[in-house]
Amino acid sequence: MSFLKEIQRRRTFGIISHPDAGKTTLTEKLLLFGGAIQEAGAVKNNKIKKGATSDFMEIERQRGISVSTSVLAFNYKEKKINILDTPGHKDFAEDTFRTLTAVDSVIVVIDVAKGVEEQTEKLVAVCRLRNIPIIVFINKMDREGKDAFDLMDEVEQKLGLTVTPLSFPIGMGYDFKGIYNLWEQNINLFSGDNRKNIEETIAFSDVQSPELEKIIGQKPADTLREELELIDEVYPKFDRQDYLDGKLQPVFFGSALNNFGVRELLDCFVQIAPSPRPKDSETRLVDPKEEKMTGFVFKIHANMDPKHRDRLAFIKIVSGTFERNKPYYHVRQKKNLKFSSPNAFFAEKKEIVDISYPGDIVGLHDTGNFKIGDTLTEGEVMSFKGIPSFSPEHFRYINNADPMKAKQLDKGIDQLMDEGVAQLFTLEMNNRKIIGTVGALQYEVIQYRLEHEYGAKCTYENFPVHKACWVKPDDAKNDEFKEFKRIKQKFLAKDKYGQLVFLADSDFTIKMTENKYPSVKLFFTSEFE
Repeated sequence: MSFLKEIQRRRTFGIISHPDAGKTTLTEKLLLFGGAIQEAGAVKNNKIKKGATSDFMEIERQRGISVSTSVLAFNYKEKKINILDTPGHKDFAEDTFRTLTAVDSVIVVIDVAKGVEEQTEKLVAVCRLRNIPIIVFINKMDREGKDAFDLMDEVEQKLGLTVTPLSFPIGMGYDFKGIYNLWEQNINLFSGDNRKNIEETIAFSDVQSPELEKIIGQKPADTLREELELIDEVYPKFDRQDYLDGKLQPVFFGSALNNFGVRELLDCFVQIAPSPRPKDSETRLVDPKEEKMTGFVFKIHANMDPKHRDRLAFIKIVSGTFERNKPYYHVRQKKNLKFSSPNAFFAEKKEIVDISYPGDIVGLHDTGNFKIGDTLTEGEVMSFKGIPSFSPEHFRYINNADPMKAKQLDKGIDQLMDEGVAQLFTLEMNNRKIIGTVGALQYEVIQYRLEHEYGAKCTYENFPVHKACWVKPDDAKNDEFKEFKRIKQKFLAKDKYGQLVFLADSDFTIKMTENKYPSVKLFFTSEFE
């Protein structure tokens, strides 16, 4: 198959939502359609001991949440689909923001009863900034929830989207009859039997036909006709270019747990979703069709396999083809590297691949060469934009609880920080280590992983900091900066990359500092150098 055909076959997307909206369940069902797994395991259902295939780590299984982004791929209708399943839990938002740099489109999952929740708003705002095409999937239609039109209004108002339904529910909750598919003009009847993998559909081009009453009953038929008329009048017609430009967002309804409405979503998705898109670097726009390989690291995961101490760097291929055993240029380290066993992910299995195309995610075994945001090319010096590190919201001293294991602790902290799980600050005064995280749950994850993966124990103590500010003086030699360093020395630290950071205890302190030392600039994010 030609290079261009391979690019057009690819669909790389992320699924985002608030925790518990059913994101991981939807991912599972999509894999089921792709034939990648035989039975789907609901995340929190204790009856099924299988656990969801997309949740790798032990702590995720215990809590029924996804804490690290996993990559899953499958083939469907001659398209190669790469899904990046992101953590919904807000404590892991940073991982999700980074993942959004590697997707070409997203599916937003919304719970029919809860509507638009805060985490969804934040994530959609990031997608809007980058004009990422969005499809909305309203989940759990077999439960009582909000009216479909009210939900679509809420999506438009809270998320700032312009929606158009491509499928529409017939009733909901107890009276849920099925879904009318506007995209394919057919009806999918809901039997409520989730043992059946795929529900039957009935082609239905004319909703005025009396057949409709026979299938779903008089009252639901009348309601559906009225609602479809209303949709016709109120919502814009679907236009693929508007969707690709991020101006129009199609909406689907269904129940992922009962595998209902998922096929409609997937069938439409493979037709309309974009193949790999061009990506901005600091020097130029890179087109996927270029012959030379470029790619960037958006995630690092240590110990994918606890038996072997291994780290995988996840690379999104932006252009050209990535070939096994071919040397590529590591821009930050200015050296060539060769990879003898690049991994691709197929459902829950990893396999070694000889060649990967734009849109694909490749896992490279890493001995410590990579940091998040690193770029690989065939020699061109460039780096891709937009993978910042945000100021953490929680700060704690980390102490070694077992003096015999100091080396293991240092190694563990080092590797977990490379993954971007949290950020490490070392105080200038006494070299004490402080861990900053976006959410408190990450401290548990770090403690758990240090003990189970590195054999090191740690304890924490609180450190009263409000925000970490990266410091950039206009002139490092001037007296004002020296004065700033002398007065604030107790609150100055270095981040992992040796950049100076001021740990401020309140907003008030930040404002006072800015007024007092105007030539010392403070920033709340650090673009990774």
